[in-house]
Amino acid sequence: MSDRPAATLLDGRALAAQIEANLADEVQTFTDMFKRPPRLVVVLVGDMAASASYVKSKAAAAARVGIDAEVVRVPATADTLALVALVKSIARDEHGPADGILVQLPLPAHVDTVAVLDAVPPDRDVDGFHPENAGLLSQGRARFIPCTAAGVQRMLLDAGIETAGRHAVIIGRSDIVGKPLALLLSAKGPGGDATVTLCHSRSADMAAITRQADILVAAVGRPGLVTASMVKPGAAVIDVGINRVTAPDGTSRLTGDVDFESVRGVASWITPVPGGVGPLTVAMLLANTALAAELRSRGG
Repeated sequence: MSDRPAATLLDGRALAAQIEANLADEVQTFTDMFKRPPRLVVVLVGDMAASASYVKSKAAAAARVGIDAEVVRVPATADTLALVALVKSIARDEHGPADGILVQLPLPAHVDTVAVLDAVPPDRDVDGFHPENAGLLSQGRARFIPCTAAGVQRMLLDAGIETAGRHAVIIGRSDIVGKPLALLLSAKGPGGDATVTLCHSRSADMAAITRQADILVAAVGRPGLVTASMVKPGAAVIDVGINRVTAPDGTSRLTGDVDFESVRGVASWITPVPGGVGPLTVAMLLANTALAAELRSRGG
């Protein structure tokens, strides 16, 4: 049994509340100046319970800071052409002013997700998925940063976890988390200057790589993937995974990609699931929406 004290919990809910409080002041200033609040339009396709829950939490958070959020619900049978047409109509403000446009993922299997996301104008793309925004991020000229990646970096900065000169290992190479986070952590400046390794399903001897990590980020959607034997003593472990696991008795619970109980005895910092990265993802979406409204209203 290790004598190492249990890891410090990184409280995403508390940090998100701080971000929201600051945003509320910014949003009020915008509303007073332009005589309307920033406005977010969310496209929700189908009736997946998880997606509906995520959208509900985003709309509630928007209301807390004074952002007007509208959810446009679309049947699961809608095809790619119909969804692209809808997104373009929202961009023309046919559903009211749309400073930010968000298409809730995942989309049904028959839909070309890339085509739908590409229809979102880059200056309204508050998820940061448009190739123009991805390109700006890669060049260190970020406009809208994918929300989860931005939230992870913000968490590290807030906790005072040094990134410069450290080895960050990210498990997962998605365009939503892994790739943009690798760019953020390796960029020059605060919250960056790390040496980054991006692991994925074809990585050989992943545990040998993760044991080198001063900062270990798990973002693949596999419950309990990261165990204590994969973690360097004293590391910061950031769990982006959100998985619903059903027990033999039929009860279910949310869990991350990290075996929390074993890893917290090895790491120096760890995020819980829920209550870790998730609230920050929503907070950074609100920040992107406020920025989009300001840029749009000022013609930037």
